[in-house]
Amino acid sequence: MHLWQQFLGEARTRISISYVVLILFFTGVSIPVIYQLLFTRVQERIERSVNQEAEEFQRLVKGQDPRTGEPFGKDAQAIFEVFLSRNIPEDDEFLLTLLDGQLYAYSPRQLPVSLQPGSDLIQAWAVAQEAVQGTVITIDGPIVYRLEPLIIDQEWLGVFAVAHTTAREQGEVNQATLIIVQVMFAVLTLSVVLAWFVAGKVLAPLKVLTNTARSIGESDLSQRIPVEGSGDLAELATTFNEMMDRLQAAFASQRNFIDDAGHELRTPITIIRGHLELMGHDPEEQQETQALLLDELDRMSRFVEDLILLAKTEHPDFLQQETIDVAVLTEELLIKGKALASRNWQLDRVAKGKIVGDRQRITQAMMNLAQNATQHTQVGDTIAFGSSIGLSTVNFWVRDTGSGVAPSDQERIFERFARAAHQQRRSDGAGLGLSIVRAIAESHGGYVQLHTPPEGGATFTITLPLEADKRTTYA
Repeated sequence: MHLWQQFLGEARTRISISYVVLILFFTGVSIPVIYQLLFTRVQERIERSVNQEAEEFQRLVKGQDPRTGEPFGKDAQAIFEVFLSRNIPEDDEFLLTLLDGQLYAYSPRQLPVSLQPGSDLIQAWAVAQEAVQGTVITIDGPIVYRLEPLIIDQEWLGVFAVAHTTAREQGEVNQATLIIVQVMFAVLTLSVVLAWFVAGKVLAPLKVLTNTARSIGESDLSQRIPVEGSGDLAELATTFNEMMDRLQAAFASQRNFIDDAGHELRTPITIIRGHLELMGHDPEEQQETQALLLDELDRMSRFVEDLILLAKTEHPDFLQQETIDVAVLTEELLIKGKALASRNWQLDRVAKGKIVGDRQRITQAMMNLAQNATQHTQVGDTIAFGSSIGLSTVNFWVRDTGSGVAPSDQERIFERFARAAHQQRRSDGAGLGLSIVRAIAESHGGYVQLHTPPEGGATFTITLPLEADKRTTYA
């Protein structure tokens, strides 16, 4: 039962069943229509033949006797004999003449049972007083007929009748319909088989996708679906592979992050454990150990706070947007920067204008850059803030005249837990400061970049998008 339900639940089966139902529906509708069209065509042909015989009889009555060249007058026998001698009926068609309530002459000579002399049908037709056309059901099957009374000078002389049995034509229609049904059934069977194989071929990439998805585990995200041709399924396979690329990169980043975070936490924990194990009973030694432990705990606390902040940058409600005066913010950054360390603090440039952003987060990013600069400069070196506004962007930067950043470090300096290889830049942190700067810039739809001039130093610039219709001036 479970296998049957699984079979019916497959997309291939549902497509094939839907195809069969659709064909059966159109077949069920088309067969009666075809039958009716064939029957109507046969009926119309029979009626035309019957009417043609009746019209020829009327023309003969109004004409002359070809044997004498004189009008027929009221000689009904002559009219009937001439007409029967000059007209050959079609198959299943019978030309009948009736005089004095009896069957007089007819063609062909062999009549069906229902048209035999003395039959009820013949007796009824023999007294017809007006033209009649119709269909009557007899033991010989349906008969299409037309009656033409022979009336000359308002005197009723007899009746001419044309009768056409339709049993043979009806059988031919039934046979043709049966052949059509058989052909349609054969086509249906072939179509179902083709639909099954075509559906399997079309859905093969989905099967591969399913098997690939089932075989993918956290330890192996390298499997991909082969992309063949073009179209919706190829696009689906490409999209799936792109998603797997992102997942693989995300898992790799997550593993690296966990490893790095574990390493960063393991160091202060090891320091704390070691000092606690070696701490003696000397009050002075205990006080020094306590101060060192508190410092390590503060470092761990800052590290955890940075991790939480990086996680929050991915939330949609991370930013608290407001209108920011660029000039006021730039000057505030200088005031706050002077409290970080004894350096030559300056303003390079101050843009006048307003933007929409998160003042607190922008300030936090700029202070991280300033703190980074203080750790890479000495007393007497210059650290400068600046801002500028273009047509579509606003730039905030921190410039220092320190030792700069080595080219080998510039590509990785914004990664989590990254530190300069040959210097202790951001030595008090865990390598998250510039990662936080980049995360804040990207959450605003912007980016951060580094410029290191040949003469030394470094300039970190945060570029944020700006509405194009903002009017700005420069100081």
